[in-house]
This record gives sequence, structure tokens and C-alpha cells, in this order.
Amino acid sequence: MPDLLFYGFALVALVSGVLVVWNPFSRNPVNSALFLVVTILALSGLFVLLRAYFVAAVQVLVYAGAVMVLFLFVLMLLDLREEARRRLRLATLMTGLVAVGLATGLLLRALWQNRPGEALPSMAMEGTVHPLGRLLFTDYLLPLQGMGLLLLVAMIGVIILSKRDLP
Repeated sequence: MPDLLFYGFALVALVSGVLVVWNPFSRNPVNSALFLVVTILALSGLFVLLRAYFVAAVQVLVYAGAVMVLFLFVLMLLDLREEARRRLRLATLMTGLVAVGLATGLLLRALWQNRPGEALPSMAMEGTVHPLGRLLFTDYLLPLQGMGLLLLVAMIGVIILSKRDLP
């Protein structure tokens, strides 16, 4: 059953990841953002299968929740119109072919080197985030507070920039 779940999550992540970049059904960027949410949720399912529950929860909360809501908010504020299809330039086509060739080569190399029956060495997992919290609030307290201050300044900047256009 875990193998079936792994292949299911991996297939969903792969297909939705391709649809983020290349969506033949719609050129609307909101659809690409929603496919990115599906990709992130499938990847968090893979993290759950790896028993990395904290990473899976952070992936869903931070990326699928906060970042994607912000991204969709910006896309809807920009009110992007569907553009006319442009001719594909030769350089763009060649770059895409090179990228696909490299990805295929790396995938085939990884599949060729993987021998059935060999297991990767297991990593020692503590299961809780207590050591991470202790480290963040002791050794890295100043950088953590600096990041909080940076986020506060960014929020104030967004509020000021958005209020400037109002009458």
C-alpha cells in the first residue's frame, strides 16, 4: 500500500508540475497557480510517507497556504488579460529541448545506477521539533527576530504602497 501511495503522489506531483509550466488547456496564470498548489499538496503527501510530518505540515501551511494565497492575490490584482499566442522562437525551443534532454539524461542515469534490493542508509529522526525550537530560540534568536522585523517592514511597505493609489 505505501508503494501505491508513493507512486500516486509522485504521479500527481509530476503531472501537476508539468501543468504549472505548460498548460495546453488555458493560458490563464491563475490556473498555473492552482496546479502549483496541487503539486505542493502532492509533495507534502510524499513527506508524510517519509514520516517527516513537520515538513509536510510546514509545506502545506507556508507554501500551499500563505505563499499561494499571496501569489493568487497579486495575480488577481494585476488583472492580467489573456495574451495572444506568440510564435515560438528558435532560441526558446532549443533551450526547452536542452532542458528536457538534460532532465531525461539525469533521470536515466539515476535509474541505471539504482540497483533493486539496495537500501539507502536510514537517517536518525527525532520525531519532534523540540530541538529545532530550542535552537531557534537560543543560538539563532537574533536572526529570527531580524526576519520578523523584515517581514513587518515588508507588510508596512505593502500597506503604504496600496494606500497611495486610493483617493
